Amino acid sequence: MKRIVLFLATNLAIVLVLSLTASLLGVNRFLTANGLDLGMLLAFAALMGFGGAFISLFLSKPIAKWSTGARVIAQPANSTEHWLMETVASQARKAGIGMPEVAVYEGEPNAFATGATKNSSLVAVSTGLLASMSKEEVEAVLAHEVAHIANGDMVTLTLIQGVVNTFVIFLARIVGYFVDGMLRKNDSEQSGPGIGYMVTVVVCEIVFGILASIIVAWFSRQREFRADRGAAGILGRPQPMIAALRRLGGLDEGALPKNMAAFGISGKGGAMALFSSHPPIEERIAALQGA
Repeated sequence: MKRIVLFLATNLAIVLVLSLTASLLGVNRFLTANGLDLGMLLAFAALMGFGGAFISLFLSKPIAKWSTGARVIAQPANSTEHWLMETVASQARKAGIGMPEVAVYEGEPNAFATGATKNSSLVAVSTGLLASMSKEEVEAVLAHEVAHIANGDMVTLTLIQGVVNTFVIFLARIVGYFVDGMLRKNDSEQSGPGIGYMVTVVVCEIVFGILASIIVAWFSRQREFRADRGAAGILGRPQPMIAALRRLGGLDEGALPKNMAAFGISGKGGAMALFSSHPPIEERIAALQGA
């Protein structure tokens, strides 16, 4: 319930901020007496599309900590936490990034990385993952998350999300305008968009949003292969990453909040493979073996 409330509250706040910004800039006045102002509409779509994506990126660390209950290790309290800090520090140096915050959270086997920049990031592992994997396997999982940070995957995925969001908003309103015009072509008295415009925009945003999520998911899956290769490079060989993936394949990984699911270590494909942020474990292992 806490995750749902946070997700809804965050998205509502983002929409309100962006709507206010659009009003102040005047880019929400794309419907004119002479028809659609495409330049103004594109500016509005870009503000809403990229604005939402980047606000989410910059809020990613505090939201991740709050929604998972992750506890950042400030001073190691035991040998495991000391080892985690040393391991991530060593991997960060090899990857050429700043030392990420390291956190542990209660939950089933999983791990994730997040943060707005390479030098202001967070790597978190679950207690379930620490309990079910060997140190070599956990080290490989940590290297995978560090590779995500070094590759700039958070920013890359944000940019991709911003582009597809922009086109969804832009195209939905163009289709809505023309459908509304067709529905009331004999009604010369009504001015401004009618119910046809509003309904069509909502329907198109849903349909185009589903198609856009397939594109984003494809990019996310390619990013996973790259992070696996990055982990093998940090560790000097692919075998530990392969072993970690094999172990993950036999575990029920813990669910992550929606805004962080793409940055977890594992994900299931199945019937919804087109929408999956992660490739099947078998494909990831095969890619490492063939590297």
